[in-house]
Amino acid sequence: MKLFAVRHGETEWNLDGREIGHLDSPLTARGLLQAGALARRLSNLRVDAVYSSDLGRALRTAEIIAAACGVALHVDQGLRERNMGIFQGLTLKEMRDRYPQERAAYEQIGFEYVIPEGESARQRLERSVRVLTEIAEQHAAERIVAVTHGGFLMGFFEYVLGMNPANGWRFQRHHASFNAFEYVDRRWSLETWNDVGHLGSFDDPMLAQMQVESGRGPTVAG
Repeated sequence: MKLFAVRHGETEWNLDGREIGHLDSPLTARGLLQAGALARRLSNLRVDAVYSSDLGRALRTAEIIAAACGVALHVDQGLRERNMGIFQGLTLKEMRDRYPQERAAYEQIGFEYVIPEGESARQRLERSVRVLTEIAEQHAAERIVAVTHGGFLMGFFEYVLGMNPANGWRFQRHHASFNAFEYVDRRWSLETWNDVGHLGSFDDPMLAQMQVESGRGPTVAG
């Protein structure tokens, strides 16, 4: 089974440096271009279905991909990003100003720290492994796209490679990147990580804006 696990396109809050978590932020014009470029790449592969987080930024990306590939779209809350609780919607400075003790604990404890009103990185990891494995076992010998989030993907990446938690920061994770995993004999392996060759000029903010203004960006219904 092949799993193409991808991150959503760029959002407005990504540019603002705000923690999104289970809240949402619209895709930017550049994010829509990224999603369109990724969709075109995936449409050249044999894709059997698209799964997506129910959060708007991922779902919008998934809608573009599913339409380009001509396959069904399945929404799964299990593909959500980590619930960042009291930190959601805030910049790093705002977190430290409003919740100094909680932010300090978050940084010091790390993987096991359960954010008030949220969850821990361990809880997100366990969810990611459970959900992606369930999808893989439901689609043996098929090729499935899962549209999800940066932190979710990084945790799963560390798990597959057998890395200690919180060491994935050494590896980049771009928006709308192409990541390929394989599930065989109940074991996961990594084939491709953070491939952005399909983005080209779409990943350059200035060129992306020029393409939007000239009408050369992807046509997206709705």
